[in-house]
Amino acid sequence: MNEALRWLLNLPEQRSSIARSIDYLHYSVILATFAGVFVVALTTIIFVVKYRRRDGDRLTPHITAPRWLEATVIIGLLTLFVAWWVVGFSQYREIETAPADAMPVYVTAKQWMWKFAYPSGPTSTDVLTVPVGRPVKLIMSSRDVIHSFFVPAFRVKQDVVPGRATTLWFTATAPGTYDLECSQYCGTRHSFMRGQVVALSPADFARWLDAAEPDHFGGKGGGHGLAARGMEVAARHGCFRCHTIDGGPSIGPTWLGAFGRRRLLSGGGSVLVDEDYITESMMDPLAKIAAGFQPVMPTYQGAIQPADTAAIVELIRSLHDVPPTRDQLPPTKPAVMP
Repeated sequence: MNEALRWLLNLPEQRSSIARSIDYLHYSVILATFAGVFVVALTTIIFVVKYRRRDGDRLTPHITAPRWLEATVIIGLLTLFVAWWVVGFSQYREIETAPADAMPVYVTAKQWMWKFAYPSGPTSTDVLTVPVGRPVKLIMSSRDVIHSFFVPAFRVKQDVVPGRATTLWFTATAPGTYDLECSQYCGTRHSFMRGQVVALSPADFARWLDAAEPDHFGGKGGGHGLAARGMEVAARHGCFRCHTIDGGPSIGPTWLGAFGRRRLLSGGGSVLVDEDYITESMMDPLAKIAAGFQPVMPTYQGAIQPADTAAIVELIRSLHDVPPTRDQLPPTKPAVMP
């Protein structure tokens, strides 16, 4: 039944862990719509034939629907709507929540290409290589305008917005090559912004990763390529004047052990230190101020490239499990820059 409906609706193959469940919701909506249209059309034909005016002097009889029929229609439609909402919301939560063991890949969109960077160092353009059976989390940003990452066979789509990080995850279920498209009009060559997702078996992916060319920061193997680039980028932009990587106090929060934890905010509340928060803190540092620190960080909006932002994010991520060497409590008063 699944394959028959997919063929009738001209849908692409289902090659991710969530593709089939999304299609099932699609099927139910389409079939319910067709059933509703059929019932309305059939009722119309019956009324036209049965209640037509048979001569010029005879009036069409007045018809009043019974209350039980009205109640059945209203309750039935409301129940159908609520059921679709529940299923859709559960799917939305699943799509928005990446597994903890998902492999991160940093994506930079620009007119008119996709660039991919892996934490271990390799980079590629317009070809995303992923392992089959392992969740992959994409951390995406744009260098110019809004783009949209869309893989039809995976049933995943996410806008990529300048100045912020958006995330998307999927698990490929079969080896193969799948189309990657930009589904947001982004300029005169929008239709040429195409790429491929190449899904390999775990063994083939490991061989590909080992043979892939390192980036110009020498990051190949060991899982520290992009983090090593992050060290250079952070030093170039002066990040270490306010942040430490060994747990020591400074003007801003230490990066050591910060990723994946909740941070108290000035004025109350807390926030999870993840890709979105780190990117937002660089682009709009006054949006969420860490408790115990002063709002002195300047904005890096337009001053740092998305690829460099991704490198800093990966550097902070790499410090997640590093044992602290100093007291990690923030100072009661901000340190004074020399």
